[in-house]
Amino acid sequence: MTIKVALAGAGAFGIKHLDGIKNIQDVEVVSLISRDLEKTREVADKYGIKHVTTRLEDSLALKEVDAVILCTPTQMHAAQAKACLEAGKHVQVEIPLCDVLKEGEEVVALQKKKGLVAMCGHTRRFNPSHQYVNKKIKAGEFNIQQMDVQTYFFRRTNMNALGQPRSWTDHLLWHHAAHTVDLFAYQAGSPIVKANAIQGPIHPNLGIAMDMSIQLKAANGAICTLSLSFNNDGPLGTFFRYIGDTATYIARYDDLFNGKDEKIDVSKVDVSMNGIELQDREFFAAIREGREPNASVAQVLPCYQVLHQLEQQLNAG
Repeated sequence: MTIKVALAGAGAFGIKHLDGIKNIQDVEVVSLISRDLEKTREVADKYGIKHVTTRLEDSLALKEVDAVILCTPTQMHAAQAKACLEAGKHVQVEIPLCDVLKEGEEVVALQKKKGLVAMCGHTRRFNPSHQYVNKKIKAGEFNIQQMDVQTYFFRRTNMNALGQPRSWTDHLLWHHAAHTVDLFAYQAGSPIVKANAIQGPIHPNLGIAMDMSIQLKAANGAICTLSLSFNNDGPLGTFFRYIGDTATYIARYDDLFNGKDEKIDVSKVDVSMNGIELQDREFFAAIREGREPNASVAQVLPCYQVLHQLEQQLNAG
């Protein structure tokens, strides 16, 4: 049986999903939704997608659509995820699940009621570099004492990953910190019991803090320090240092090094080196097998509870 998919958001991230799905058997993207019809048509033609629209509801009305992948602006994620579930479609929503906790909780409640697969794109759970560390933890060969994480971008103007103007504002806390907050609890295998945040000045035009520092502590005693910046004019991306009882690992996207900066081969960790493809494979496997996926909306909700708590702390000054 071929799983038929509608993909919303034909921007930088939507294209990453389209490229990943090309490598997955018995999955076909049959509908593409994005704001600019002409640009959407261009992308659809390139990937052989027949149905093109600017409205999500048009795609949800298609009987053949089994599942939806949402790569839309953060502010739309929760409402669109709920619309997909109400329409009886499985849904994978890109990170973050929400930027208001109550809306994320509503998605989780609706998923439970409908019994459909609802997953959030917490890609770090799937990157081979982090999977390698996770396998060591599960085998009892490594325990995290501390994670030291830097998430650095140069984004003093509102551009996307392709260097094109964005129609919405990205967020250090609700988007970029979500990756690490979830990954820390997931890798520590222990819930976060303490969280603290401070932020730099609010940008006069973008209305968001451009620099932020977050401290976390898990119930098992592991700690995490996360530094985030949109002001960094240097190596860009997120760099993870795992300090443990038996080793130190440094993850730079899909590459992994030990504490002596010697590269570790992670090419055999999974069937692909592409975290987005692996995430999509899990989504479709969960649909076929009728099970909860890794990074289900229920599993990642605790991360958003922590972000909500941190937001309240920051707002209180």
